[in-house]
Amino acid sequence: MKIVVQVKLLLDAVQVSALAATLHGCNESADWVSRIAFEHGVFREYALRKHTYAELKARGLGAQAAQHVIKKVADAYAALHATIRAGNLGRPGSKRRVKAESKPIVFRPDAGQPFDDRCLSWNHDAGTVSIWTTAGRMKDVRFAGSPDQLKTLREYRKGESDLVCRDGVWLLIATCEMPEEPLFEPVDWLGVDRGIVNLATTSDADNFQGRGLGRYRRWHARVRTELQARRTKSATRRLKKRARREQRHSTHVNHKIAKQIVAVAERTGRGIALEDLSGIRDRVTVARHQRATHSSWPFHQLEAHIRYKARRAGVPVLVVDAHYTSQMCPRCKHTSRSNRPTRDTFCCRRCGLAGPADVVAAVNVRNRARSAWVHVNAPEPAAVQATG
Repeated sequence: MKIVVQVKLLLDAVQVSALAATLHGCNESADWVSRIAFEHGVFREYALRKHTYAELKARGLGAQAAQHVIKKVADAYAALHATIRAGNLGRPGSKRRVKAESKPIVFRPDAGQPFDDRCLSWNHDAGTVSIWTTAGRMKDVRFAGSPDQLKTLREYRKGESDLVCRDGVWLLIATCEMPEEPLFEPVDWLGVDRGIVNLATTSDADNFQGRGLGRYRRWHARVRTELQARRTKSATRRLKKRARREQRHSTHVNHKIAKQIVAVAERTGRGIALEDLSGIRDRVTVARHQRATHSSWPFHQLEAHIRYKARRAGVPVLVVDAHYTSQMCPRCKHTSRSNRPTRDTFCCRRCGLAGPADVVAAVNVRNRARSAWVHVNAPEPAAVQATG
């Protein structure tokens, strides 16, 4: 499986200037290639090379850098055309679609630039990289990361690495190809119920509350409102910076939750059962004051983290139907909205079973996974032989 490892470059002023000039030069060239592609209607990588490669070399780009610039432009147009075909920009003639189709793609001056092993080499023992720049090869550039990141980078790095400048911090994002553990046969299932107040609750009654994340988001919302009222360029820059900070914090929280859930499942030899929440934002209508909270609910990211961490550990993941998991009694199967008198409590009107609503939902998810797994792994019935 492919994962990415991010390391921080430790640069002096001269190195920062050289890398900044490299990004700006590559993205200016990408803008030129994009205009050529748009004017000639040529969007495939190999066809673009005939029109642009010689000029890119004359602009001072190396052979590999020129190839990567052309490929970056071709990939950008491929993504745009796929988005249009999927209908994500509206019907033909709609304002968004006309805007996207009427002009060439433009790249930010500090947009990331890919490097392969010919223009970027790693020295893991010294903790340095050698990287191509428009001013020449820059050697002995130090980098830093966590011990786990550096170990993964040393053992499994394969493919391209992207040079990125994010909020003044220079990063290298490397692609690593890690082996997957074979999936084991689960002895049982660990049900996981996802929500907004409690981000995740397991059938073992482990509860990962979302109150801290909710307070953090509300604080950012208040600051965001104040900055939006100013309507200045400085406020706009701060808004973008705060949005990225909030996103990183949410991602960090989901990483921690997913890591703990997968660790418990791996240690106990169980699989992980999740609810199928696809399309839930279209199915559920919420009050006006809850729209921001509902739209920023990172349930899909949490599922993605659980899935990839489970693949690395060989833990099977099963997705089950999410309907009525919080309203059905796991003991007598009675299903009613009145079984859940409040958000936090569950009390069956038929048999009297009571408990935390999220734990009951997680138990129902676990039970559905048990039934689904037995059905999937049941032996095929023997063919009936004709008699007589």
